[in-house]
Amino acid sequence: MEEEKDLTSNEDPKEKNLHQETEGELRHARSALLNILDDTEAARKVAVEERNKTLAIIQNFSDAILVFNENNILELINPLAEEYLGEKKENLIGKKAEDLLASPKTKLFMEFLEVSKGSPIKQVFRKEFMARPDFYLEITSLMLIMDSKMKGTLLVLHDITREKNIEKMKTEFVSISAHQLRTPLSAIKWTLRMILDEDVGGITPEQREVLQKSYASNERMINLVNDLLNVTRIEEGRFLYKLEAAQLEDLAQTSIDNLQEEIKRKGASVVLVKENFPLPSVKIDKEKMKLVLDNLITNALKYNKNKSGKVEVFMEDNEGKEIRVQVKDNGLGIPQKQQSRIFTKFFRGENVVRLEVDGSGLGLYTTKNIIEAHGGKIWFESEEGKGTSFYFTVPIKKE
Repeated sequence: MEEEKDLTSNEDPKEKNLHQETEGELRHARSALLNILDDTEAARKVAVEERNKTLAIIQNFSDAILVFNENNILELINPLAEEYLGEKKENLIGKKAEDLLASPKTKLFMEFLEVSKGSPIKQVFRKEFMARPDFYLEITSLMLIMDSKMKGTLLVLHDITREKNIEKMKTEFVSISAHQLRTPLSAIKWTLRMILDEDVGGITPEQREVLQKSYASNERMINLVNDLLNVTRIEEGRFLYKLEAAQLEDLAQTSIDNLQEEIKRKGASVVLVKENFPLPSVKIDKEKMKLVLDNLITNALKYNKNKSGKVEVFMEDNEGKEIRVQVKDNGLGIPQKQQSRIFTKFFRGENVVRLEVDGSGLGLYTTKNIIEAHGGKIWFESEEGKGTSFYFTVPIKKE
């Protein structure tokens, strides 16, 4: 002990100070390290808590959720998705998107995503499909982006069965109502026609004028009922029923011939531009395709200028693949802000409502559905005050 005391007492003061400083730095570093570890643990707990919250939200979300990583491998699925698909997550997690195409339970909605090896899943918005009888789902896919990089894809499946059932009930109600209305309206029509034709006795000019107005109003009601019936058939998927070979130019000429009285009343001209006729025949439902031409030509005429209105119908063979039709007018045109709604049900432009009160707003909706049911496309170009051109195509199907 005596010897130790002597060693300590004989220690160089500079070395003693250095030793004390080193010990102080070590104590400070140890304290800082402990603080960092405490902060890290607190941050870890917060991260775990946030992760658990996110997982709880996903697990209890009111829609079915599936999450794929950047390699299109399914990483996450919530209980509602398991219920909708009728498959346990253990049988799905870790599978590639293309592998899910092989399963009947997942194939129905995966087909919308156009999955291909090495390519990202296609983005879709509100596509509907029937998962099983009387059970309808709506699928939406969203890209997961982080730091400007693609990190995966989120699929959301939303149950729309209730909406579909309500839609079906509404369609059935309209269909039944329209059918019930058509019978008495037809009876009124033929009764008025018999009186106007004086089959049941003579009438005075004053009586004829009143009866003709009644007849015209009844005709408008019949047209509205027919439009409603067409809409219900479209929504029920039973609109086209008789496909046969036909010449589009012949149907267009028939439509123009049937409108001669209206053409004279407007003082307008309607011409079928005949270039390279006859065109190849197309397989169509003649009655429905005539309705398309009637709607487009009637609209072009109805919403045109008086005395100087001009309607031209062009038809051409587009490289043997399709017939391309253009119905062009120099009338009111469609306001730019309303053009996105032109093919929706019951829509009528503000400018045409002021000019022509009559109209159901169903003609172009019906027209679009007929063209698309034939495998064609329809679009338009318009400038308010200068006129509108509607275009549509019908595929040429070679036997």
